[in-house]
Amino acid sequence: MYNLILFGPPGSGKGTQAAKLLAKHGFVHISTGDMFRYELSNNTPLGQEARSYMDKGDLVPDEVTVAMLRKRVEQNPGVKGFIFDGFPRTDPQAVALNELMEEMGTQIDALILLEIDEGEVVKRILGRGATSGRADDLMEETIRTRFKNFLAYTTPVYEYYNKLGLAHKVNGMASIDEVGASVSAIVSPKLK
Repeated sequence: MYNLILFGPPGSGKGTQAAKLLAKHGFVHISTGDMFRYELSNNTPLGQEARSYMDKGDLVPDEVTVAMLRKRVEQNPGVKGFIFDGFPRTDPQAVALNELMEEMGTQIDALILLEIDEGEVVKRILGRGATSGRADDLMEETIRTRFKNFLAYTTPVYEYYNKLGLAHKVNGMASIDEVGASVSAIVSPKLK
């Protein structure tokens, strides 16, 4: 089993690269955004618990997010591996993810950071917003805040995995195919 964290700010191309890896290797993509939307829209017990925090404007505690993640991982036994997108975002989440992987007899094999500058993030998300219909994809100030929050809160996660020898950086400003080739150069040798 191969487990990968795709890491980068909003608009860096994580979803695009995840789709390429899914098609090539048959991994399961776990996006925390999709996971939350599913649990909330289906009014599951975990969704109800998450909503109780969100309705007060509070962050959903890590243990609730990790419980959702555990559920999604356990629903996919025998897969070739997982691509985690949007998780972990903090050091405690990274520790929790590593513990979950150990419980399952596996580990995180790599974290790949798609590096991209703020101007390109704004350009890409505004372009995406023209078709996505998401209000937060149409407001430049909000996009810049999301980028700054990514840097502030998630840089320690990169360093956490870097200390374990598992972190890699890829130029997210390159073309989709060039980024894909760089990602494959990290992932493919470990799959042989």
